[in-house]
Amino acid sequence: MEKENQIFGIRAIIEAIQAGKEIDKVFIQKESQGELMQELMKAMKKKNINFSYVPVEKLNRLTSKNHQGAVATISPVSFHDIETLVTNILESGKTPLFLILDQLSDARNFGAIIRTAECTGVDGIIVQKQGSAPVNGDTVKTSAGAVFNVPICKVEHIKDAIYFLQASGIQTIAATEKTDNTIYDISFTEPTAIIMGSEDRGVNPSVLKIVDHKAKLPMYGTIESLNVSVACGAFLYETVRQRLIK
Repeated sequence: MEKENQIFGIRAIIEAIQAGKEIDKVFIQKESQGELMQELMKAMKKKNINFSYVPVEKLNRLTSKNHQGAVATISPVSFHDIETLVTNILESGKTPLFLILDQLSDARNFGAIIRTAECTGVDGIIVQKQGSAPVNGDTVKTSAGAVFNVPICKVEHIKDAIYFLQASGIQTIAATEKTDNTIYDISFTEPTAIIMGSEDRGVNPSVLKIVDHKAKLPMYGTIESLNVSVACGAFLYETVRQRLIK
């Protein structure tokens, strides 16, 4: 964790939240108590800030300072409002391309995906506030700085974002092996949002129930799985290919 993106101490984190800083995640020492900690918990829940309980040893590894049982990371980027972003892209006259990451948790995978998204003209990336990979130093480095060029939206629930996109005339396509259709059977030439799942579980089954299309990559090896950032790249470049020959 880069020190310049780190806040330690309960009061300092509370003040950062109240000042409107983009808090990515807060690490709380297990079994922490006290009035100040309760105040921090209320502030985090009010702003729906992602937090997790960790052993004191993890906090000690994050900082040698007096952390008082709490360390927070600040996002190096500002997040966008999904409704404003989608409206602006639609009004621009271009064919939208969005990327939804359903509970992707690894910062390096996140960064690699952002880098490919920037190269393929993705208009925005949508992630869920809770349980998603942080935008931290690893993300920035792996993205080769692309994180500063691609708008990122944080939403309360992925399914609500999907419903909003569908209502806006944007088809939703989930990457999943639970289908007979490959990416070559699906048209990506229409306004599109591609949904990639988490590293271990893939796209949530409840999300798969509401998407417009499902597609998979043809697999011929014995492993039958790809790193999510690699799979995402294949989906994005198939979109580019189809739109170039349209």
